[in-house]
Amino acid sequence: MSDEKTAAAPRSLAEALRARDDASLAALLRSRPDLITPVPTDLTQLATRAGTRASVVRALERLDRFALQTAEALAVAGDPATYEELLGLIAGDAQDPPVAAALPRAVATLREQALVWGGDDRLRLVRTARELLAPSPQHPSPTGLGPTVREATSGMSPGRIQEIVATAGLPSTHDSVSAVDSLTALFTDRRRMAALLAGAPADSLDVLGRLVWGPPYGQVTPDPAPRLRWLLDRGLLLPTAPGTVVLPREVALHLREGRAHRAPEPVPPAVEAAAAHRPQVVDATAAGQAHTALATVEELLKDWDEGGPNVLRAGGLSVRDLKRTAVALDVSEPVAAFWVELAYAAGLLASDGEADERYAATPAYDEWLERPPAERWALLAETWLTATRTPGLVGGRDAKDRALSALGPGLDRSAAPEVRHRVLTLLAGLPEGGAPSAESVLARLRWERPLRGPQRAPDEDDLRGRLARWTLSEAELLGVTGRGALSAHGRALLGPQPPATAAAKARARTTAAASAAPAAPAPTGPEGAGDKLPVHKHHRAPEASRPETEAQPQPQQPRPDLGPGPLSPSEQAVASAAAARLLAPLLPEPLDHVLLQADLTAVAPGPLRRPLADTLGVLADVESKGGATVYRFTPGSVRRALDAGRTASDLHAFLAAHSRTPVPQPLAYLIDDVARRHGHLRVGAASAYVRCDDDALLNEILADKRSAGLRLRRLAPTVLATQADPATLLEGLRAMGYAPAAESAEGDVLIARADSHRTPPRTAPEPVPDGPPAPDATLLAAAIRAIRAGDLASTAPRKPTTAQVAGGELPRTSSAETLATMQAAVLTGEALWIGYVNAEGAASQRVIAPIRVEGGFVTAYDHTADEVRTYPLHRVTGVAELADDQI
Repeated sequence: MSDEKTAAAPRSLAEALRARDDASLAALLRSRPDLITPVPTDLTQLATRAGTRASVVRALERLDRFALQTAEALAVAGDPATYEELLGLIAGDAQDPPVAAALPRAVATLREQALVWGGDDRLRLVRTARELLAPSPQHPSPTGLGPTVREATSGMSPGRIQEIVATAGLPSTHDSVSAVDSLTALFTDRRRMAALLAGAPADSLDVLGRLVWGPPYGQVTPDPAPRLRWLLDRGLLLPTAPGTVVLPREVALHLREGRAHRAPEPVPPAVEAAAAHRPQVVDATAAGQAHTALATVEELLKDWDEGGPNVLRAGGLSVRDLKRTAVALDVSEPVAAFWVELAYAAGLLASDGEADERYAATPAYDEWLERPPAERWALLAETWLTATRTPGLVGGRDAKDRALSALGPGLDRSAAPEVRHRVLTLLAGLPEGGAPSAESVLARLRWERPLRGPQRAPDEDDLRGRLARWTLSEAELLGVTGRGALSAHGRALLGPQPPATAAAKARARTTAAASAAPAAPAPTGPEGAGDKLPVHKHHRAPEASRPETEAQPQPQQPRPDLGPGPLSPSEQAVASAAAARLLAPLLPEPLDHVLLQADLTAVAPGPLRRPLADTLGVLADVESKGGATVYRFTPGSVRRALDAGRTASDLHAFLAAHSRTPVPQPLAYLIDDVARRHGHLRVGAASAYVRCDDDALLNEILADKRSAGLRLRRLAPTVLATQADPATLLEGLRAMGYAPAAESAEGDVLIARADSHRTPPRTAPEPVPDGPPAPDATLLAAAIRAIRAGDLASTAPRKPTTAQVAGGELPRTSSAETLATMQAAVLTGEALWIGYVNAEGAASQRVIAPIRVEGGFVTAYDHTADEVRTYPLHRVTGVAELADDQI
């Protein structure tokens, strides 16, 4: 029976994949989408690609902390290792129940992602993963373990090895290999090692305690102290280089009671609510902030309506322009950068592409303004959730120490959409109205995606943590959350969520409590005399560091719920529409009236309808914003409305129609007074001239000292001329208190309504993907079918041909032989193995069942493609018959 089991055991990762069913292969390709870009030709190629360094690194970085700890333990175990050996490394000699219960899930995860293969009696970590995770002097393992006795003694002289064996009380051997085996057997025998260490000096045990949890290397002097000499003589410390010693892995595992990690973390830390609010309060607060978000984006683009700041030569917004924008929006600079980047990512803002390039609104902005407020918010929220642009980086430095500017290059981070979605999903897992602490969210994210090793760039070390903090603050700004809790429309933005029962939550809390363990003391302390070893206070784990076991977990612990990933574009569009429907009733209804006051102000008690807001924005200046907006009428604002083509009667009628209070007399007098003087002076182009029927008024202007800078001169009793341009002349006269009007060459008054500056049609910036996109069900099914068929073509036994006997792998047959074999297969219904070269010159192997041969083409059922296809015979390089009973 054991022989049959051994014969059935896979000998390679390719054989292990070949034994999987379609559902298991689909799970692998879904978790590692880079493996099907492009689709492998067969399972052997899939296994080869799954073992490449780039793919393995990417897979390891997406493991949760306990699955990664399991892989690290396998990297220091034997190759192959048994499940019992792995369990001992993870759970220790005490066999901690929570760790033992979580281990099957971790092994299943590693198997699913093809990082581990083989049965429980022969677990193998893929070679590349072992190379990445195994301890080495250049890349220490997170376990803190060092090399094995065999590895540490590989360069040691045979005589020195025999001396160590003899001093350790072991019989001498005839060769170094058996001596090392004998020493390894001693260090892995708990009873004999306990007896050996019982006779060790206390100072020597203290030295071992400093190295037990890593790093395992230490410095010694040429004349070691007696406590070090005792350890060196017995192989408990082994020299690796002049002045450097290492604690062998077997010795460290004995001192650790068999554990590879100081603190295994089988259960993710819970995200607990730090505050609780009524859901109605959360939704109302979030809706108010959503309304403010819409108003802020409108104000930003309205401020840039006639053309915004110039584009820097290297791209982006200058620091000065960002400060000006922040002042105009009355927000801080980081918040201003967020709104600018959001408008850009939504396609509402872009550069105009002119010679003097500057930023302006796009035509999509005008379309966005016409949509209902809830739909406008949904577009902003969806853009924020899926964009890779990261406003929080503005003001920082890139890898080349260049400043990162708003709207500039270098702000894309492909992890941003995943982190935003995951943070909101964690908030959705809390009871409605629950607001978590940022620390608990960060702790959960660190468990789900732990940082691996010190090889990361400083910018990437805490990127996910910073993205999570930015997500929490940006979600509040945007109105996705209210008072720190996820709103109803924010929850809908994530799409349908799996139901979480109270029993499931109770089980999660019980498991988390059962696995809680205080942290072991940090490895600190003074250096010892006569050596330079790091100090640890304990050479074995304290009893208090073991997980409590009063609350026993379930025999089979479920896989931690990482939640659904980001939605596909079509699913996100549906979710955004649902969020808009929930938000719409909560937004304030736009008003069609204002309250005019005698102090030349108008109060808008809420948001105004667009035509009213646009006209009032020209006629008056905004004095203050908030729940109610206060507008102030001034001579300049009234003149602005008259310049835009309005008459005094139009303004009186407009105010009377949209005011719930009578038009105050001071306001009516102001409009009439400005209108009476408006256009009395006419400015045209001479370079510029002023004409007026009242020559006394022109005399008054010439006599005014403030006009000296305009350098006016009289051409006629009613005309003054200047070398200044008309715009400068208009501004100068208005500064002197006059109300001139511009006129055309024909003498008609020019309406000075500002034209909105728009860029040519622009598409929103595409997010930078974090690797290949996750395949959908259709692509997975097609890919698995193609891989299976290609594997069949490459592994099916064939009858030998003359060309193969001569040494060729692909069949090479003449055209006549190919045609004859094809025609015979049509009559017999047999399947053939062919070599085929397509129109692009790519060669492939295929298994086909010919149906008919005519006109230089063969029509056959292609087992590789799982469909009937027609192939030109001249592209078939050769043909061979398959062995009997293979198809």
